[in-house]
Amino acid sequence: MSDVFQFMKLSRNPGDKVDASVRKIEFKEIYQPLHSVDAAEQAGRCLSCGNPYCEWECPVHNYIPNWLKLVEEGRLFEAAEMSHKTNSLPEICGRVCPQDRLCEGACTLNQGGFGAVSIGSIEKYITDEAFKAGWRPDMSKVVWTDKKVAVIGAGPAGLACADVLVRNGVKAVVFDRYEEIGGLLTFGIPEFKLEKDVVRRRREILEGMGVEFVLNTEVGKDIAFDKLLRTHDAVFMGMGAYQYMKGGFTGEESPGVLEALPYLINNVRQTQGTLSKGEAAISMKGKRVLVLGGGDTAMDCIRTAVRQGALNVKCVYRRGEASMPGSKREVTNAKEEGADFLWNYQPLAIEPMVSGSLAVRLAQTQHLPVGKRGRGTVELVPGSEMVIECDRVIIAFGFMPQKQSWYETAGIMTDEAARVKTSLKPTFQHQTSHSKIFAAGDMVTGSDLVVTAVFGGRQAALEIVDYLAGMDSSAS
Repeated sequence: MSDVFQFMKLSRNPGDKVDASVRKIEFKEIYQPLHSVDAAEQAGRCLSCGNPYCEWECPVHNYIPNWLKLVEEGRLFEAAEMSHKTNSLPEICGRVCPQDRLCEGACTLNQGGFGAVSIGSIEKYITDEAFKAGWRPDMSKVVWTDKKVAVIGAGPAGLACADVLVRNGVKAVVFDRYEEIGGLLTFGIPEFKLEKDVVRRRREILEGMGVEFVLNTEVGKDIAFDKLLRTHDAVFMGMGAYQYMKGGFTGEESPGVLEALPYLINNVRQTQGTLSKGEAAISMKGKRVLVLGGGDTAMDCIRTAVRQGALNVKCVYRRGEASMPGSKREVTNAKEEGADFLWNYQPLAIEPMVSGSLAVRLAQTQHLPVGKRGRGTVELVPGSEMVIECDRVIIAFGFMPQKQSWYETAGIMTDEAARVKTSLKPTFQHQTSHSKIFAAGDMVTGSDLVVTAVFGGRQAALEIVDYLAGMDSSAS
């Protein structure tokens, strides 16, 4: 029986973290996996709150206390089964979710100053170890229908949708323009946060469940969207948000100024050895690098540049550290690895210099009263301008969806930010203006968390199952 004072006897242990002096020269995950004894002990720290705040703060509402209890008791396969009831990618969310401001941030122990239960590390442990031991999702009771759904995009939303569809006996065919599944999980998130073997293993699992992947295939270019509509009973769109947001200042197009996503994709291709013929490797070796932005993508760029051998890396963010939208853990990691931060500074212009370097003009900001989002707005401080000289600037202000060529002909409505409109009718919250087409993830919400996209994809799949069942009943 669990000792009710376990949380006082054991301190929080999320797993060993590789020392910064070692990790900043390699592209490997920096958090070491928990051993079974450690995982059980850490799970035993859970207070089993009557009202589990961790579950409510989790976007997919994981049954966290339940699978923590199963881990404590050594019931690994049952924990894996429980974990997959709410999350299609638990081993990935355990690695990339900002637990510090979600489940672990809401943990009662964290609120009491005892250190949160290591929920993310245990979530990762469950699936990793269960897969190693031979556990696979049980599909033996699935009754297959004659329905087939086209899923556009093999990112978190698309994979989650496909997972739930096949569990309900609906054939899922996933189309993606890249040669591997994962979307930004594979091509955007660096390997020091998520090694790509993890995503490849998930592909094997999904294929074993009956999901079909059609890769290297861009809808609208390699295959017509109209053909997908004709040959499938429904279509799910989960293409994410890849269009980068500009700052609106002069010099953004200057040589030496890079967009975050192409830079990150290029680096992943370098580390994986998959650069296409004629594609040049982008390296920050020996460069003075300035990263503009304060989210997780900015931290990914900073930490990638450090590993590429940058001379120095600075981050410029227009608010204070407490207002940064990304994970506090990632900011801490970037600091440990040698990055510098300029809080409360906003870029005004980027000017190429005769020497080939860049002069970035900044101005200090100050906060105005807090607004609806809780962070308030900022204004420039008069007379506070300064100039920083660097060799490369990486812009990481976030991403927005991109309107596709087939939207108009298919009657798919979007808002002013190119986000696909859903919830237009009370029946299905993820149905678009075309009754046969559903959508979720960043292309609906705007750039958001991996776990939020997973939740949207799962919910959309359940609605598609109901939609298809309704088609059958109306036909009869």
